[in-house]
Amino acid sequence: MTTTYVVTGANGGLGEVVTRHLAATGGRVVMACRDVAGAQRIADGIDGDVTVEALDLADLDSVRAFADRTGEVDVLINNAGVGTAYPATRETPEQFRGVIDVNLNGSYWMAQACGRVMQPGSSIINISSILGITTAGLPQAAYAASKAGVIGLTAATAQALAARGGSINAVAPGFIETDMTARIPLATRELGRRLSSLQQGGRPEDVAEAVAFLASDGAREDFVNRLQMALFGWIKRNPSPRGLHRPVREPQRRRPHVTALSLRLSTPP
Repeated sequence: MTTTYVVTGANGGLGEVVTRHLAATGGRVVMACRDVAGAQRIADGIDGDVTVEALDLADLDSVRAFADRTGEVDVLINNAGVGTAYPATRETPEQFRGVIDVNLNGSYWMAQACGRVMQPGSSIINISSILGITTAGLPQAAYAASKAGVIGLTAATAQALAARGGSINAVAPGFIETDMTARIPLATRELGRRLSSLQQGGRPEDVAEAVAFLASDGAREDFVNRLQMALFGWIKRNPSPRGLHRPVREPQRRRPHVTALSLRLSTPP
């Protein structure tokens, strides 16, 4: 039986790489995003069953319409996210809400809408961030709050999904080199790399491999539920200022580096 995956924010960066990984498994992948034209160009270059659907996570009506069009979903990857880098004392309500609406509210509405049609054995994978677990003074209050909320959402909905035979887990990557992080101001971006315990940014492929595991039949059949995976470098709270002047290490292709793991295995009632 073909597995249907939905990847939000799949029109670039991590979402594109996750889509490619899942398409290689032979499943059906639905790329859900606002930039339909950009996602379609990516889909045209992927060998597999990949389709594109319009979705605006900040619009509840758009989320519900998407769920109605798509029908049964086996695995939902809540990947879409936006970030800002404004000092907490100067961030406007509009800027703050813009992040929360997509990263947190959007993840919740998608989990709710797709969860209603998910069958036993289905799974939701939320992409959080290491900044949702710990921080080091980066000017990303809205982003950190949204990603901490995603972790709380994962824990709070695990029991409800378990009662339906489903599961929900979260992956919390460290600094990953993507299109989104490339738009962060240079000084903040450099600091994000230095704060990693590995002294470098990670690659989207590292996160995609963790997502692919959680989306696999093995993980879902073994009922891995309410897992919180901090991936690719824990944040150092007090980096040496001298270290900020050293050249940045290029991301190395390696197996994902899991530095913290919180695992709770639940069984259906």
